Amino acid sequence: MKLKQLESLLGNLQQFSNPKVELEQYPTGPHIASRMLYMAENSYGDVTEKVVADFGCGCGTLGAAAALMGAEQVFGIDVDSESLEMATANAEDLELDIEFVQCDIRNLGWRGSSVDTVVMNPPFGTRRKGADMEFLCAALKIASGAVYSLHKTSTRDHIKRAALRDFGAKTAEVLCELRFDVPQLYKFHKKKEVDVAVDLWRFEPKD
Repeated sequence: MKLKQLESLLGNLQQFSNPKVELEQYPTGPHIASRMLYMAENSYGDVTEKVVADFGCGCGTLGAAAALMGAEQVFGIDVDSESLEMATANAEDLELDIEFVQCDIRNLGWRGSSVDTVVMNPPFGTRRKGADMEFLCAALKIASGAVYSLHKTSTRDHIKRAALRDFGAKTAEVLCELRFDVPQLYKFHKKKEVDVAVDLWRFEPKD
């Protein structure tokens, strides 16, 4: 599938109508989601015919992108039931077979699982400190091949140090820097939209 086609399909998905600030629910736009999964497949072969898990899947955009790119099986995991209802509806609209699981990432007991690749746009940890680290730690325990994740560029040194030293990553590489468009979703947002600099990371867990 071509990048433009992928982005166009993802652009039709429903997004949060009533996002929860405590979960830092921000939609992963089709522009970023399509490039994330396109690069994961075309540069590294981490999607097609692989088992892919979308951590904190929200409306299911990354999982849908993985399925559209030919993943063998896709799991979408989120703690929020309303998000999972929307993600399920999005998958059905695109006629995609995605299995959704309601679970807190911190309690996910998939040890020794057969997940090849984890993709995620985790909470940045601005509302609950360390939330981004919890996601990264869990992902590196579960993925056997690679983890693709978005993190604020301002935290780059911290992310790399934690991944390699604390979470047992074999490699931690910033693939590119992106502009994450944060729309005015919450009452405390003063501006109509804000561009946040984010890094797209690729981590490899130790064998």
